[in-house]
Amino acid sequence: MTLSKDHIGGLVFLGLSAAYGHYAGDILLLPGDEYEPFHAQTVPNFLAAMGGFLSILLLLTADRDGKNGLSLTGYDFALVAKLLVLVVLFGLALEWVGFLLATVIFLIGGYWLLGVRKVKTLLVASVPFAVGIWFSLTQLLDIYLAPGQLISQIFGG
Repeated sequence: MTLSKDHIGGLVFLGLSAAYGHYAGDILLLPGDEYEPFHAQTVPNFLAAMGGFLSILLLLTADRDGKNGLSLTGYDFALVAKLLVLVVLFGLALEWVGFLLATVIFLIGGYWLLGVRKVKTLLVASVPFAVGIWFSLTQLLDIYLAPGQLISQIFGG
């Protein structure tokens, strides 16, 4: 059997989903939360299950005749590496500048790497989305997001 891009992608996605599902069990729950219908492990477990289901579906429906064999030409691996570095920087920035500012900077950086250069477009595509996610998490779901050490030092807290 010839491995196609779909097979490799499905196997990688299946491995990531399995690892994500395994580590979702390590998320600590508050006392009594294990009896609640929705808690800190609910969404990660759902995402892991959906990822596993979709990756198995991809493996089952992948091209099997070998016409579209594995070819890595035409992919911009440098861009992928830059985006991965941006994700790591986002994770490091969370502690210092907080979720909202780190998310805005991350989105602006991602759009910039993908070729968007208009400042107005960068801001309109980043700020409302970040504020919407922040509002949903903090106000609707009542999840505490630390403001960040820099913001706490500047404004006190």
